[in-house]
Amino acid sequence: MVFVEIESAAPIIFPSSITSSSIKQMPGTAFLAPVAAGHPYYDGSEKATSKALISNALARRINSINVDSCEAGGEDAFFVADLGEIYRQHLRWKLNLPRIEPFYAVKCNPDPQVLRLLANLGCGFDCASKKEIETILSMDISPSRIIYAHPCKTASFIRYAASEGVEHMTFDNSEELYKCQRYFPSARLLLRIATDDSKALCRLSVKYGAPLDSTASLLALAKDLGLNVVGVSFHVGSGTYDPTAYISAVEDARRVFDEGADLGFDMKLLDVGGGYGHNNFEAIASILGPAVDQYFPSNVRVIAEPGRYYVASAFTVAAHVIARRTVVDPVNGESSFMLYLNDGVYGNFSGVMFDHQTPIPRVLTNGDEFWYGKKREDGERVVKYSIWGPTCDGLDCISSESYLPEVVEVGDWLYFSEMGAYSKCSATKFNGFSDDHEVVYVCSEPGAAALLEE
Repeated sequence: MVFVEIESAAPIIFPSSITSSSIKQMPGTAFLAPVAAGHPYYDGSEKATSKALISNALARRINSINVDSCEAGGEDAFFVADLGEIYRQHLRWKLNLPRIEPFYAVKCNPDPQVLRLLANLGCGFDCASKKEIETILSMDISPSRIIYAHPCKTASFIRYAASEGVEHMTFDNSEELYKCQRYFPSARLLLRIATDDSKALCRLSVKYGAPLDSTASLLALAKDLGLNVVGVSFHVGSGTYDPTAYISAVEDARRVFDEGADLGFDMKLLDVGGGYGHNNFEAIASILGPAVDQYFPSNVRVIAEPGRYYVASAFTVAAHVIARRTVVDPVNGESSFMLYLNDGVYGNFSGVMFDHQTPIPRVLTNGDEFWYGKKREDGERVVKYSIWGPTCDGLDCISSESYLPEVVEVGDWLYFSEMGAYSKCSATKFNGFSDDHEVVYVCSEPGAAALLEE
């Protein structure tokens, strides 16, 4: 079940260095003035900020739950999503990388309201499967705004893409070229190249990307097969902490462009992939933007595949404490607690297992007190906890060591911020637990609210 009513705030709050005048001048940016009183999403409260809206939504949802009488599962974990944060991230992108068009990575979080907002902002979409393509096309989005960015595709999926007019797709091996010749000979292909992703948290070149010593032969084969290679793509890995990785990747892409030109290909599309973080985005942009301009003339279209950049900071998840155990250290005799939540690594915290995620638990309710946003005071007593999910698997551990103030009781709630990426979309039904958790939407940007009304 999903709550689709959106509470909206009055002010537009831009990241530092962004002004409304600079945004109006950004190419390809949909800019709306602040929503006036009388708009259905305008609540008249100029003090309402993103955190205030999230706090109110969390409190309302929790207060609506009576654990003594609710239906089984009525106290399940749930999300609060601030769509205004996604809007701000888009403006931030356009300010820092105005030449590079974002094609949102649907796999990261296919939330329908997120997709709707990004579509109305003019984004394209990076799809990796038939289902993801179907999802985007069902929203009346043109297939020209989709790149089928998977270099190893199922044959029937290639046929489906052809039938729907999704022309742009990637490849990195000869077998893929033979499939494309058979099922979609008019496809507009991008050769995905391997990169140095050794400085990324999630390395991708171990699985995808053609080594540079094979690109010339792959392009020659594509030429022999009568296929149309229109560009190059790469991905430096997810969560890269070395922005300079983009420089060598862009240089390598330039080399492959030149190889293609020697064979007569008119290559005019560069896909610089994903890997963009929320915390180091400006550092990446300050390197990637100039590198692209240095190596590629203005008639080359440049796109990217940001995912977590857009959604990670927009989603907060709240989980219920369902059990607690006291543990005594046999060596020093100190006590700590094991907390069991109704969400875990088989649910919305799967990123702990495969995405190097380190969720930070915070107390949302403690007895009758509501603690969202409460800052820890100097000298405040803290208690050691390990945080566990609800399944019978011993690997279902969200955090092996966390420190929280006071003693959290059964029936309390914890919350985790920065939970918008690779969370809800990868939840499972293992042990029979739900993989469909509610999302309560708020919107701290009137511009985003207006776009969602379209």
